Amino acid sequence: MQGASRESLVAASDRLDALLSGQSIDAAALGEELFTVVDLLDHQPALRASLTDPSRDGDDKATLVRALLNGKLSPLVVEFVEGTVRSRWAATRDLADTFDRLGAEAILTSAGQHDRLDSLEDELFRFSRLVTGEPALRSALTDRALPGDRKADVVGELLAGKTGPETIQLAKRTVTHPRGRSFEAALASLVDLAATRRQRRVATVTAAVPLTEAQREQLSGSLASQFGQQVHLNVVVDPDVIGGLRILLGDEVIDGTLATRLDEARRRIAG
Repeated sequence: MQGASRESLVAASDRLDALLSGQSIDAAALGEELFTVVDLLDHQPALRASLTDPSRDGDDKATLVRALLNGKLSPLVVEFVEGTVRSRWAATRDLADTFDRLGAEAILTSAGQHDRLDSLEDELFRFSRLVTGEPALRSALTDRALPGDRKADVVGELLAGKTGPETIQLAKRTVTHPRGRSFEAALASLVDLAATRRQRRVATVTAAVPLTEAQREQLSGSLASQFGQQVHLNVVVDPDVIGGLRILLGDEVIDGTLATRLDEARRRIAG
């Protein structure tokens, strides 16, 4: 993915992280809904072309998405898709590829929320080795004539009770929707994505005003030193904090806002 598409992917991934870190959302279910969008785009080249046409207005693209998806997907996902199609894309396939990656990222986020991300990476790798080591099994799971539901059943039977639910979810998706990739390449991309996310933590930072690039870099570096991992910042602007920062990183809350200090002072005075 190059140029405008790469920038749009990064922006969409950041929006997804902010969405999943800021609300109580079933990340795995959201991932499945994004995969539904991928399937729609894969099967409708004309729609793909319309939504990636650089001459078409972003609002027009969003309206088209709303008309197609309202009532079929959750309002939250429809809104997210609307925002994503407003971006610019260098190639028509890049939009579907982006939603495919975002769907996987959402499911990986679910694994991380349940402390299963480390094991998921290992489980996907072992699943890949298992299938490639059994020619008959690999042949069945990559056979285009075998219905997707049957392939999913085979994967479920193989992994039931041995892996986390997100591993099964991603493994089923890989064998039922390879999207032109070999089995090995599709699994390897998921393992790489899991490894990347495992090495990075996401912090939601609430500030009274937007942070400058220098401030973001300084804060990210400070948090990385403190927690021993790369930290990606999602910045939320809220004038009510008055001054300072509120940082939410997993279960850690660092609150240095003036509003909080004033509230604490009021409580002490009230006795």
